[in-house]
Amino acid sequence: MDLFDFNENEERAKPLAERMRASTLKDFVGQRHLISENSLLRRAIALDRLGSCIFWGPPGCGKTTLANIIAAQTNAEFIKLNAVSSGVADVKKAVDKAHDNLKMFGKRTYLMLDECHRFNKTQSDSLLPAIEQGTILFIGSTTENPYASMTPAIVSRCRVFKFEALTTEDIRGALERALTDKRKGLGEYRAEVDPAALDHLAVMAGGDLRTAYNALELAVLTTPADDHGVIRVTLSDAEQSIQRKALSYNEDLYYDILSAFCKSLRGSDANAALYYAMRLIEGGCDPLLVFRRLIAHSSEDVGMANPQALVMAVSALTAFQNMGYPEGLLPLTEAIIYVCEAEKSNSVVMAMDAARADAKNNRDDDIPLYLRDTSYGSKEMKAESKKYKYPHNYGGYVEQQYLPDSLKDRVYYTPSDKGFEQTIKEIRKQKGKKR
Repeated sequence: MDLFDFNENEERAKPLAERMRASTLKDFVGQRHLISENSLLRRAIALDRLGSCIFWGPPGCGKTTLANIIAAQTNAEFIKLNAVSSGVADVKKAVDKAHDNLKMFGKRTYLMLDECHRFNKTQSDSLLPAIEQGTILFIGSTTENPYASMTPAIVSRCRVFKFEALTTEDIRGALERALTDKRKGLGEYRAEVDPAALDHLAVMAGGDLRTAYNALELAVLTTPADDHGVIRVTLSDAEQSIQRKALSYNEDLYYDILSAFCKSLRGSDANAALYYAMRLIEGGCDPLLVFRRLIAHSSEDVGMANPQALVMAVSALTAFQNMGYPEGLLPLTEAIIYVCEAEKSNSVVMAMDAARADAKNNRDDDIPLYLRDTSYGSKEMKAESKKYKYPHNYGGYVEQQYLPDSLKDRVYYTPSDKGFEQTIKEIRKQKGKKR
């Protein structure tokens, strides 16, 4: 066996998802909002001016693949670490290597850090000087919101790119290519997959191309060939390979049932909401989707009229994740009934929409001086900070301006006369709040 055969065998041993990983932007699947011809990211890659960045998105959507493509296209060194298994010593070793590459060969180094939200402050601080000085170009990959889960000092020095879950069409197209690719894919197996089976894998992967690839490979490798040497993968084979039943309704009916479930929650009809929820689940829908809608509506349609609704919905999800199916349907049922029977108020969603609109459109953040951080401020700012009224010195509440001057009279949240919001109104009245 020569070296070529050895490398070929090693390549074939890799999972299909790894073999089919795109090596150029032309072959990259999905994320058109990020890599379209005139997009910022694509222009930055072409000009080799990307800089440090964070790729944030769900699993299997192409974050690591795009990082590999960037490193290859820019002819830079590429070091990959995982925040779960790497420590400060690994970071220091990578930074030293990047420094040598830059000094000796004039070559830049990308440091790809998977699960970057798992880095603690000490680990992040060890990386910060290298990012600031440009010794390394940092690409963090995370499934968690970096603004909430990562050290602000790192995030502030990176451009954050939000990745979306891949569409069903994206995944189906990738699976079709894998079936015909004889070099990297499954083309040599002479596999024929029923269109319904491909559709099922694409839908049930939930936007995760890695999951879809793994399920397709399992279905092809475990299905025996017929008398003509053709592997025929049926819908039943696909269901088993991805371990989810096919939906017992078409796509249009699926969205109709989901819409009916949401409107039944809003309309306080527990009987209808329970029926539609179970119709979705028994038809093959992932129960987590039902939970997501329930949690959203506990805030959107119940909100502050009964804040306990959100607690119930999230607790039911936690219980389901710990108990599994079918016992976990019990807390789901309880939470659906609770959300339906709770008094309704849309004040939360109204407040959110109004605040988001101002946050997007108002660029005058003229924050009152007495609210600002005075640790770095001028003498004037420190003098103004003394005007701040500490609420606890006034019994817990004191009237003062908190919003910027341009928005000082804006009101986002107005409590209704429903449920707990009546109590909020009374509390406000006792405090002497003007609004």
